[in-house]
Amino acid sequence: MAKHDLIVIGAGPGGYVAALRAAQLGLDTAIIEKEKALGGTCLRIGCIPSKALLESSELFHEAQDGGLAAHGVATSGVELDLKKMLGRKDRVVKALTQGVAGLMKKNKITRYEGTAAFTAPGKLTVASSSGEEQLEAEKIIIATGSVSSTIPGVAPDGQRIGTSTEALGYDPVPEHLVVIGAGYIGLELGSVWKRLGSKVTVLEYLDRILPGMDAEVGKEAEKILKKQGLEFRLGVKVTGAKSLKTKAKVEIEGGETIDCDQVLLSVGRKPNTEGLGLEAIGLAADKRGQIEVDDHFKTAVDGVYAIGDVIRGPMLAHKAEEEGVACVEGIVTGYGHVNYDAIPGVAYTHPEIASVGKTEEQLKEAGVAYRKGKFPYIANGRAKALAATEGFVKILADEKTDRILGVHIIGARAGDLIAEAVTAIEFGASSEDLARTSHAHPTLAEIVKEAALAVDGRALHM
Repeated sequence: MAKHDLIVIGAGPGGYVAALRAAQLGLDTAIIEKEKALGGTCLRIGCIPSKALLESSELFHEAQDGGLAAHGVATSGVELDLKKMLGRKDRVVKALTQGVAGLMKKNKITRYEGTAAFTAPGKLTVASSSGEEQLEAEKIIIATGSVSSTIPGVAPDGQRIGTSTEALGYDPVPEHLVVIGAGYIGLELGSVWKRLGSKVTVLEYLDRILPGMDAEVGKEAEKILKKQGLEFRLGVKVTGAKSLKTKAKVEIEGGETIDCDQVLLSVGRKPNTEGLGLEAIGLAADKRGQIEVDDHFKTAVDGVYAIGDVIRGPMLAHKAEEEGVACVEGIVTGYGHVNYDAIPGVAYTHPEIASVGKTEEQLKEAGVAYRKGKFPYIANGRAKALAATEGFVKILADEKTDRILGVHIIGARAGDLIAEAVTAIEFGASSEDLARTSHAHPTLAEIVKEAALAVDGRALHM
């Protein structure tokens, strides 16, 4: 039986980063992953391939629909080479998964390919096509991530009805795509196929898109995405979907059946804890499928830890990474910490949408008095030069202390701009701190500065 100081189950962003940090701290570390390629859902069939398609489809849209004309660039005869576009996406993924494998080798981390299951505290079996192997470790971290959620009556079949995995490789471009769910994933992939020629209908059970995000930002996003051609049907309940030979049918409670070519089921994700043999060590997932942990990521079983999508909190790759590092540092040094108020979220639509900290709705519900500063992209010189004037930056600060409580951005490169806001919250900065910090001109970052000035009613350029 092979023995290690630490074994990590799952090689997604949380798992492989935890393994890397453990190796840096001198632990004999092993990682178990059932897929041949490392990187988890995020790298193989999630974040990375979707962003590659978002970038490619945006370039195609700009060239085809005259978006470049505003810059004096005339185009004609623009054609879509879907095979090449999908091939580029696959090459990006392959390069990055190989990079992760290289990091494992460089840091002398032992890799086991197969499915892991507990047999006893501190002991695992790894099953693969070549048989079973028994492993033992004093510390084990569960980092198995999540899988797509489903709803009653809608069963993915990998053909006409699928999840984000299938939506990364439609061929040909669907004439009509129905997206069930108006969250990050549904809007991103819906945007990709709209740009490439699909009619896209988004169905959402709630009365708004981007549930959980600041409502003002969600409203602005809906307005912009509608203008781009996405059709939204809000407050509807999907009761079923059927895959036929040449099309699919989506059934709505109290409404007409929708005929389409493809159905993308995008109603969130659930912890991937099945098959781990948790019962063998007296551990069980809760009703949400999550594993309960304390503030140091310890489960109820001594020596077993859990991070990422299998525990509480947002299912985000960077959140899992921070937890992986904090968990391992806690094991080795006795201290590890994650500031959950400083975990950003980004939707890579066009324009991008990014958020960190509290929303207005959360502050109102908690009875926290706050001030708001808001500044539009259209009043920024760099945004005008980019012809990217949609959106705004909104900063929420404590009414008494001026400490920044939340920042919400919809606009070009919001995913990059939010980093400044995350840093500000991490360091406990006030809106005055941001307002008095020099920002290079002309940059989009000046919108953040102006929004901070607006908290005190002294924005300079509007």
